Amino acid sequence: MSSWADLTNGKRIKHLRGSGLTQQGLADAAGLSLALVQKAEQDRGELSVGSLLELAHALNTDVSVILGQQAPRRGMDRGDRAALRQLSDAVHESALGEWEGIDDPSTVEELGEARDRAWDSYWASDTARVSSYASKVLMEGQARYASATGSERERLGSILASTYRVAASCSNGLGQRDLALSALTSAKHLAGNVGDPVMTALLESTLSWIHLRGAKLPRAVAVAERAALTVEPSFGNGSRPQLLAYGRLMISAAVAASRREDRSAADDYISQAHAAAARLGRDEKLYGTSFGPTAAKAEAVGIHVALKDYGRALELAGQPEMKKLPKFTSKVARNRYRLDVALAQCAAGLHDQAGDTLIEVGLDAPEWVRHQALPGVIGKRLAKASTSRVRNIGELIGVPLIA
Repeated sequence: MSSWADLTNGKRIKHLRGSGLTQQGLADAAGLSLALVQKAEQDRGELSVGSLLELAHALNTDVSVILGQQAPRRGMDRGDRAALRQLSDAVHESALGEWEGIDDPSTVEELGEARDRAWDSYWASDTARVSSYASKVLMEGQARYASATGSERERLGSILASTYRVAASCSNGLGQRDLALSALTSAKHLAGNVGDPVMTALLESTLSWIHLRGAKLPRAVAVAERAALTVEPSFGNGSRPQLLAYGRLMISAAVAASRREDRSAADDYISQAHAAAARLGRDEKLYGTSFGPTAAKAEAVGIHVALKDYGRALELAGQPEMKKLPKFTSKVARNRYRLDVALAQCAAGLHDQAGDTLIEVGLDAPEWVRHQALPGVIGKRLAKASTSRVRNIGELIGVPLIA
């Protein structure tokens, strides 16, 4: 049998479906039409992002596996698997109170610094460091939280909630939905005790993403919309944390709506996100989350790409402020945005520009790009113009883009 990367998308879907699941069964499980599944397996036409998500979820796999960038059941290397085990142990044991042996836990200040480093590592796509820092905070933080009182207990509760959230985000990114939900459950319990509505709202944005990755698109929209109502700033009187959380939730809702190809809802949500960003006036970070005018526009590019509105995506990307993202923009966010731009450039026939953008991503984040699905999508579209250049790009960035 050919290597997984050499197969077409249709053959991969058929292989993943196997003999125990009919095309109709796959269509029913994915909530798609039988005709669409048949066309997909015959490689007739291009699948939308939403359809890819639905198929991947129904096949218990990831979009990158369907696109040939990861072989089935081998998406994580040994380092990621070890980090995930450490993170899983910390999430469960800390929540269960099994922190015996921690006689001298770190101070609140030290735990806060470790929490910040966990988030920095997450946005640098460094799973091992996320696991190391988050495990330290969860185990030592819970040990100290058990006997803390007053303001110290409140500070620890906030630090722990934020750390469980980064654990949930990391787990979800690795396809470990159950672990992500377990971590988020602990985070929501702590945030409720602290009484921080902004933190609680941001936890809901993570839950929305978990539903999005699980192809539960209506729930992803509903969760984000419901949470936004709890922190919606009144006209001219919203705090900066409220504006940040509200804007980020509107982005979550817009992303999920765009994957459902609901243009009207996506446009409405992204409009509200832009309004919140304008009131903020500048990009800021809070609890590991960034939002502001530039972040909103970067996210809007991806949303318009999902809606196949490539002209609007390129119009936004061409604005002067988008040429230089804020200094604190993470490597992951920066390159995810660039991949969206490359896809829009490709769709608009700007093949040379799309290839150059893809090279920028591969050179800036060589490890991260290997685990992304979009380079494969872009590569196949660019190959229609020049297979030799696509092969050269693949060799340069270390990612096989075409067979």
